[in-house]
Amino acid sequence: MSPRHVLLAVAVAAVWGINFVVIEVGLQDFPPLLFSALRFLFAAVPAIFLLGRPRVAWRYVIAVGLALGVAKFGLLFVGMDHGVPAGLASLVLQSQVVFTLLFAMLVLRERPRRTQLVGIAVACAGLLLIVLDGGLSAPLGALALVIAAAACWGVSNTVIRHAKPQDTLRFMVWVSAVAVVPLLGLSLLTEGPRVDLDALRGIDLTGVGALAYLSFVATLFGFGVWGFLLRVYDASTVAPFSLLVPVVGMAAAWLFRGEAVGLQQGIAAALIIGGMACTVLRRRTRQQADSSEWMLTKSAV
Repeated sequence: MSPRHVLLAVAVAAVWGINFVVIEVGLQDFPPLLFSALRFLFAAVPAIFLLGRPRVAWRYVIAVGLALGVAKFGLLFVGMDHGVPAGLASLVLQSQVVFTLLFAMLVLRERPRRTQLVGIAVACAGLLLIVLDGGLSAPLGALALVIAAAACWGVSNTVIRHAKPQDTLRFMVWVSAVAVVPLLGLSLLTEGPRVDLDALRGIDLTGVGALAYLSFVATLFGFGVWGFLLRVYDASTVAPFSLLVPVVGMAAAWLFRGEAVGLQQGIAAALIIGGMACTVLRRRTRQQADSSEWMLTKSAV
């Protein structure tokens, strides 16, 4: 990769890592499902008129919108709202790599390499270490929601793998549009109209800034640049940069939110990130055309 493109890849990883701290800040102003709905609303509405219709079948857009936009982000935001700190969430959510590989084996009949199986085992050991330690001070129920969010991300990655979208940014914009109405409906049903209205009436600059970051920086800039890099380079070149996301997420949580990183959390992080590294680092093959879509399984929030 050229130095300029390396900087772009690192910038995206940094943006997605800091994203978890921004979510935690925004949840102080919004109920989680409303916050998620607003994030997708502002990301999708301006862009769909500029980018045009998606270049894949609508069934894939709807399926990913429900699995990724509604289920994954809804569960993530609710889990963080109920006590999973930003740094831990950034780490645990990356277990989506494990779920994606498992679903690809079951649904797409893909045969994993030996290093991928080793990576799954190592990453699962890291997750088990977190659970046995009581979620490292996070409520286990909330931690389970974040793990379920990672599983839903794995489902959406499997659908994306099958759909093979040509334009990542355009695809993600329409996925965002699909998620808005279901999330708003769930928010009204579970969080209540009064809570939603109070949050909208009391919105301040912090809430606006959090929404702007999630919508335009993390979603449009992040996926736009990531998609560009995938069109220029093969997946095995771009993939390792996604391993920076939980590292940045944990560092940002420590720096901005004062989250402590103890010895056991450090060991768990090393196991999970090391396991993920085994799944994404590969030798170059002749099947480079398919590898760019597979890279979508390695991206962050």
